[in-house]
Amino acid sequence: MITFTPLSGAARTVRTIPLAYLLQVDDVRILLDCGSPDWCPEPPTEGVDDDAPPPWEKYCEALKESAPTVDLVLLSHGDLPHSGLYAYAHAHWGLTAPAYTTLPVQAMARIAATEDVEGIRDEQQVEDPSPSSSQFAGGEPSASPTGTTSPSPSPTSPSPPPSANPRKRKYVATVQEVHDAFDSVNVLRYSQPCHLQGKCQGLTIIPFNAGHTLGGTIWKIRSPSAGTILYAVDMNHMRERHLDGTVLMRQSSGGGGVFESLARPDLLITDAERANVTTARRKDRDAALLDCVTATLTSRNSLLLPCDSSTRVLELLVLLDQHWNYSRLKFPICLLSRTGREMLTFVRSMMEWLGGTISKEDVGEDGTGRGGRDRRRRDDDNDDEALGAFALRFRHVEFFPNPQSLMQTYSSKDPKLILAVPATLSHGPSRSLFAQFAEIPDNVVLLTGRSEPGTLGRILFDQWNNSQREEAKWDRGKIGSNIMMDGVLRLEMHSKVPLQGAELEEFLAKERAAKEKEAAHQAALARTQRMLEADEGQSSDSDSDDSSDSDEENEVERTLGEDLMDTTDDLKQAREGPNVSSRISKRKRGEGGAADGAEWALGVEPEDGVTRISFDIYLKGNVAKATSFFKSADGQTQRFRMFPYVEKRRKVDEYGETLDVGMWLRKGRVLEEDAENEETKEARRRKEEEEAKKAPREPPSKFVTSVVEVQLACRLFFVDLEGLNDGRAVKTIVPQVNPRKMILVHAPQEATDALIESCANIRAMTKEIYAPSQGETIQIGQQTNSFSISLSDELLASIKMSRFEDNEVGYVAGRISSLATSTIPVLEPVSTASLQSQSTARQLPARAHILGSRPTQILPQSTMIGELKLTALKARLAQVGIQAELVGEGVLICGAAARRGASADSLEDSVAVRKTARGRVELEGSVSDIYYKVRKEVYALHALVAA
Repeated sequence: MITFTPLSGAARTVRTIPLAYLLQVDDVRILLDCGSPDWCPEPPTEGVDDDAPPPWEKYCEALKESAPTVDLVLLSHGDLPHSGLYAYAHAHWGLTAPAYTTLPVQAMARIAATEDVEGIRDEQQVEDPSPSSSQFAGGEPSASPTGTTSPSPSPTSPSPPPSANPRKRKYVATVQEVHDAFDSVNVLRYSQPCHLQGKCQGLTIIPFNAGHTLGGTIWKIRSPSAGTILYAVDMNHMRERHLDGTVLMRQSSGGGGVFESLARPDLLITDAERANVTTARRKDRDAALLDCVTATLTSRNSLLLPCDSSTRVLELLVLLDQHWNYSRLKFPICLLSRTGREMLTFVRSMMEWLGGTISKEDVGEDGTGRGGRDRRRRDDDNDDEALGAFALRFRHVEFFPNPQSLMQTYSSKDPKLILAVPATLSHGPSRSLFAQFAEIPDNVVLLTGRSEPGTLGRILFDQWNNSQREEAKWDRGKIGSNIMMDGVLRLEMHSKVPLQGAELEEFLAKERAAKEKEAAHQAALARTQRMLEADEGQSSDSDSDDSSDSDEENEVERTLGEDLMDTTDDLKQAREGPNVSSRISKRKRGEGGAADGAEWALGVEPEDGVTRISFDIYLKGNVAKATSFFKSADGQTQRFRMFPYVEKRRKVDEYGETLDVGMWLRKGRVLEEDAENEETKEARRRKEEEEAKKAPREPPSKFVTSVVEVQLACRLFFVDLEGLNDGRAVKTIVPQVNPRKMILVHAPQEATDALIESCANIRAMTKEIYAPSQGETIQIGQQTNSFSISLSDELLASIKMSRFEDNEVGYVAGRISSLATSTIPVLEPVSTASLQSQSTARQLPARAHILGSRPTQILPQSTMIGELKLTALKARLAQVGIQAELVGEGVLICGAAARRGASADSLEDSVAVRKTARGRVELEGSVSDIYYKVRKEVYALHALVAA
């Protein structure tokens, strides 16, 4: 039985991202994708409850509850909507099940998640605030453990920090958690079957090319009980500049049909987000984007192009780089991304995953004689990083980690094309640049995607789309025009600023106090170690270690613990550090023992150089009690005023050998120092200095939130470059795949209804189409139980096998027996007579015996496996000399009636083969040679399992 539950990205919903679905095949729970939402949406408008939970709360709670029970994770694309939350769930929610994806998706998802978490953590405090850091004394910020401070409520920060409200918590991982999570992901190649083990034993997963992103995957899941399941979301059948189209539609297979391995699955899980969208031709879209870029730059203005950090930005870079080379433009292309260089370095090493116009001829060496020339070009350019295709070198692209470095290189008046992350404009460089960029007239903000609902990117897209004519809207297959923006836009800006003035002094004072406390604690630990070593050296040489001595030592320690003396304070000094030590010494000086107290304080070393042992303490207080000479009733002995001394004995092993721990510690340090020569020591010291220089200490800072009013004066333009199938392609591909059952996800209400209606108009299309909402669970099929059984050698030898496709099928009848040497039962053959008698007794009702009658024998029925194709039958009949013609739908006329001008008498030598909707095959005709020949060919196209 198959159970499917959309955790997020369901059908008939406004918020179609992120994508996360829980698929249960029998007892195996599979998580399909694990995307993350945009953590920084715009504040709610007036009339919306501020205390309402964020849109991701329901999804995160469901994923948190389901994560520990997941047995398998499959990631399809390397962007945030498909794999952004996997790192946090892996580190905090117990999502430690085996995860599989392709190598580019693993790397691209790592890069996208790293860029996202670094951008958010650089502007906002995402951890749960501790009680000390969430309380403000006198309006002053308090230092947090990471060296940053929380903002104080002031007019410049009208809203509290995002993490102050636990209902609006952001589940953002750390950079280390991102690397650890994606290091644990298993990678596969396209069309590589992976037979799972453990609880998932019996399942086979195979990735196929989906297009849209580098390494994008269609997952084929084969189960022995549930059949074939196809998970295909966010596909693109069109060839792009850096990617080939999806393998689902192969131009070379059957004249452009569906790839045979993916046809006719038992269950298809696909998206219908663009089922009602008509996309303009790619040639027109590219021309519109390049014309806008060229016209803006030549008029001495700049463009801001928000983009993602790992996947679709590659198509933009290839398109712009080719245009720059062809038009010989000299304007800079600025990519604002922390991970831009890392992403391109990886892509250059993944040439076998690329396609489109980036062919193997662009690689440095292709084995056709051009390798030497290309190698010389690479060496002349002195570009060591350009190890891959020349189309991916991007000579005109400059990388900047933040907007500050961009402003230091180019002024705001210089014409330039800026690609900034993220595409949603919710945080990071793209948002901070937009606040300054939008106020300059004739600058252009160029959008290439619609972004997630609730973000600034979606707000700008809706504003552009609403300003277009009805026939020029984005989903009508036309290219719109740019619009002039006006009005005032209020933006909430988050930033981290260094501490200054009194805040900085307070933070430094607390830091100095913490360092002094730590140093004093380390000094106390070091002195305790020295005293223990001294005790080892000054202990007696006694070898006796009987139980009576141990009892005396325990008795003295118990006695000292009950006396009214200050030994407890002295023992606490070694644990609590110098502050307590100095406090005790001051008290002692106040009582008249100034010199003694100063000398015996644990935090102060004696100036005379005498080594003190750990038992140099004074005995104070009245410990004399009126006790008898004998032991009291409670077992306590008589106690006297005396110096509390416990004799220490050397530690020996069972053979009497003395164990000198301090000597071995000293020897170990000496051996380590001798093993390192001067060069090694110098190299290590130099390496430590270089690392200290590379990682400068971040100045103490705090997070602040401010509201900025942006006077809009720029232009706004949208060109669809998301690289997804439109409605025409979806309505063409899905019927050709022809699944037996289908589940629609990741689609709004109108698109879901449009695809269901389109499939309903196709006669051969399945009627079992499901569109579950978020959190709704649907069940497909029935519960099946799988059992393991072993066939005996005698039974295997008697089975008549029939070949069907790549399998051999046979009919088995036997008796189950158990062996003491095995836990798996064995099926053994039985006699035919006993089988027939058992079946007769089981199937025939008891009735009176009639004289002279014989018992009715039920003949065993054979089974035919396979699906008859009338075109294949027609071809086989033509090979044996029988003419056949297709008439109507699902009817094949064979024999004389198939010839033109056949007389009525010849109809006796004709046979009609009909194929009904339920898969039944009917042969209609007179008994003749033609009938038996046609029946023989029909049998040959099936696997006959004889009973």
